[in-house]
Amino acid sequence: MTTATSTRELAHPAREEIRLESVLHALSDPMRMRVVRSLAAGDGELSCSCFVLPVTKSTSTHHFRVLRESGVIQQAYRGTAKMNGLRRADLDALFPGLLDSVLDAARRQAERLGDDA
Repeated sequence: MTTATSTRELAHPAREEIRLESVLHALSDPMRMRVVRSLAAGDGELSCSCFVLPVTKSTSTHHFRVLRESGVIQQAYRGTAKMNGLRRADLDALFPGLLDSVLDAARRQAERLGDDA
């Protein structure tokens, strides 16, 4: 795992360290899927404050950490904001079609259940 060199840098796994089981675990939680769906639908990075999750701040922080440590998202500080971006290129290179399949399944499930989150 790439280690942080300062308190403002966050550790991320290198592409070759990303493991399928960690990615699937990260994507198995509804709150984390909500974050990933939002990032996939947007252009570029979004700050943590852009996500309205029905959980406490500490739980939200936990979800972002799981996504980052699994290699699903990249996080970086920009001023006082923590910005989040989907690591689509890395995931597509390692697991071709996985992210698109999971996002499509999540979209279909949300439509079936009437859940726009």
